[in-house]
Amino acid sequence: MKQYANGYIGNRVLKLNVGFLLADGPGHSHETSFDVPAIRVAEDVDLAYLRGPLRLSRTKEGILVQGQLHVGIEEECYRCLDATLVDHVIAVEELYQYPRSVDAEYGIDEDAVVDLAPLIRAEAIIADSHGVLCRPDCKGLCPNCGTNWNHGDCTCADDEFDPRFAKLKELLER
Repeated sequence: MKQYANGYIGNRVLKLNVGFLLADGPGHSHETSFDVPAIRVAEDVDLAYLRGPLRLSRTKEGILVQGQLHVGIEEECYRCLDATLVDHVIAVEELYQYPRSVDAEYGIDEDAVVDLAPLIRAEAIIADSHGVLCRPDCKGLCPNCGTNWNHGDCTCADDEFDPRFAKLKELLER
């Protein structure tokens, strides 16, 4: 596999030739699996890894792709902004239409290649849309100076507070 200077493998590994399945006809299937290190799926989606089995089944409409893939996505903790590697399991089940019609979202052209990159990109974006904590006891950032409290204490006075939270402070004092 060709690895680029930025450390990512190109998304060419996500293009599968399924000509043999198309020729076999409906009812045939093929198992394949991925174990790919850092991969650039699209310009806006990089994965730390992509692992898992896929089943490609020939139907009369095309090729049905099914599987559970583990993807590693580097996210930011929503409290302290530290980088955190998160393992997401994405369920893939999509019909690649053959022959491809104009209105088909996923299809197979005459070259008999299934391009999984757009599907994995969409699923990875959905999986990445939830906030993540670097650890359950994350202390977050100081609201005054921005110091990450997980790495050390800051020099801000404890009595300094955001005036917008004055009413909440009154509730705490009661």
